[in-house]
Amino acid sequence: MGSAAASPPPTAKLTQEELKRVAAHRAVELVESGMTLGLGTGSTAAHALDRLGDLLRTGALAGVAGVPTSLKTESHATRVGIPLLPLAGAARIHLSIDGADEVDPDLNLVKGRGGSLLREKMIEGAGERFVVIVDESKLVPRLGCTGAVPVEVVPFGAVHTLGLIRKVFDGLPGFSARLRTVPSKAAAAEEEAPFVTDNGNYIVEMFFDDGIRGDLRDISDRLLRITGVVEHGMFIGMATTVIVANKDGTVAVINKN
Repeated sequence: MGSAAASPPPTAKLTQEELKRVAAHRAVELVESGMTLGLGTGSTAAHALDRLGDLLRTGALAGVAGVPTSLKTESHATRVGIPLLPLAGAARIHLSIDGADEVDPDLNLVKGRGGSLLREKMIEGAGERFVVIVDESKLVPRLGCTGAVPVEVVPFGAVHTLGLIRKVFDGLPGFSARLRTVPSKAAAAEEEAPFVTDNGNYIVEMFFDDGIRGDLRDISDRLLRITGVVEHGMFIGMATTVIVANKDGTVAVINKN
């Protein structure tokens, strides 16, 4: 990992939700008036949106605008009073703030278990700085250790594309992949339908018994060469800073070397 700075230890342990809030508020301290921000998606990023809204309402910040990474974030930001821009209307994104599902020792990430990975990667990749906010449970020795690594695919031929994704990891013990489904709204409650992203695509979930071993960039290239794959949830080399809220309430700020 990169260089780290930690806050002094507090006196009481915090809940996971409180830790998310602590990390989010620390990230918002980096925001200056006049900035255009990439606004992340998820429960941790939501705390950053609330804090930004508070600072704008009190006048502590001014002239801040955001580019939302999902329809959910767009709705939340509008509700708390953050002015919004489309990606094409943002001449410059100074700073993006978002959570992550996993962070490895090289600050590579798994993101997108909520389904917003494509817009997140587009917006956060366009910015000058990308600050990731997590609690310590998201730190992993390898990506893919704690759950699904998502891949966004076009609906046409999705089952065929799923088969091609499986071939990338053919023979790897403990690997599995499936289409993400949700309870169908149009049929009986016990039936499932494909999960649909904000972009109208489907999600393939990849699972690894012991995380992803091997060259992440090579694996990324192999996945992206599959016709039908739009993007995957490995964010390799993108984070510039990771802010980690620890169970004891301390905060570590880890900067990319």
